[in-house]
Amino acid sequence: MGEAGAAGRRLAVVGPLHPWRGGLAQYLQLLGEALMPYAEVRGVTFTRQYPGRLFPGTSQLDPAAPLPRFPTAAMLDSIGPISWRQVAAHLERFAPGAAILKWWMPFFAVGPLRRRGTRVLLVCDNLVAHEPRVYDRAFTAWMLRNSDGYLVMSDSVERDLDRLKPGAPRRRVPHPFYAQFDRGRHTRDSARATLGLTGDVALFFGYVRHYKGLDTLLTAWRRVRALRPEATLVVAGEFYEPPMPYRDLAQAAGGVRFIDRYIPDDEVEALFRAADVTVLPYRSGTQSGVTHVAYALGSPVIATTVGGIAESVREGDTGLTCPPEDPGALAAALVRFFAEGLGARMAAPIGALRAEHSWEALARSTLDLIDELRPARGWT
Repeated sequence: MGEAGAAGRRLAVVGPLHPWRGGLAQYLQLLGEALMPYAEVRGVTFTRQYPGRLFPGTSQLDPAAPLPRFPTAAMLDSIGPISWRQVAAHLERFAPGAAILKWWMPFFAVGPLRRRGTRVLLVCDNLVAHEPRVYDRAFTAWMLRNSDGYLVMSDSVERDLDRLKPGAPRRRVPHPFYAQFDRGRHTRDSARATLGLTGDVALFFGYVRHYKGLDTLLTAWRRVRALRPEATLVVAGEFYEPPMPYRDLAQAAGGVRFIDRYIPDDEVEALFRAADVTVLPYRSGTQSGVTHVAYALGSPVIATTVGGIAESVREGDTGLTCPPEDPGALAAALVRFFAEGLGARMAAPIGALRAEHSWEALARSTLDLIDELRPARGWT
């Protein structure tokens, strides 16, 4: 806790934190740490996030990830109602002015906190699911009824919020860069030597799911290879659906390397440093943290114009955009990027984005929103 922090101000961060892996855990931890100079911060995380039979990957944990710098209690079982009451009681004793949650999380301990004056803030990556399910509408309505303020990071999400809860208190904030991956271990050349890469290199990064459009990219890659025969596409991430259809497309295209597993933090820097460009061929979605890892490590982006994903791309300066599910347009963007050497021209504009996309800026916006909501306790 920072010396300035804490006088009378208390905040809870609730959701996946160490040792849970992935962007959600990284986001909540970095936000909590950015808030520490201004408030006493405590975290509550899961003992069980997903039942094992429902989790499509190999592991939900990353024990090697850094520990949060604020106290964290592991006590939330996503399918254990007794734990919800225990978490509510734990947080009531702490009496935070606000509890900050990620939108997706089915956590039902917020009701008692709100009745006692704690404000509930939702960090809204998306309000409409990438892959809709029958219960989404009821869950969304429940979350909106049981929350007070919203942090949104794209036009599309803000429009959804206006439609679903007109006039709701919110702050529009740029998604911060994941600068923790920039450890200074690699230059472009050293990263390529480590990974054995040469020539034109494109990177697809993250869990493989249908909405992310890897099949579109692999179809486009066959056309890219016809014109750039030495080019390599690196697909780095765990498959959350059957991999064989993707592998068949890759074999037909040629020049595709799969790293079919979760990528731990200490391997991320080399992948992005080695790549000329990071590709987000999504067929649906509102935004993606992959863009902000790429920018943090100096990689331009080629993204499809879906949801708010393209909002983070400054056309011709930090990347290129193309329509979704259009292999021809995606191939043309990739070939243009390589042929014109756009990566070197985009380095300076990407570097200039860092100040706008800082965790400090997100923390200040969060504090402003909490002040507006006037918590009844834990916020003096």
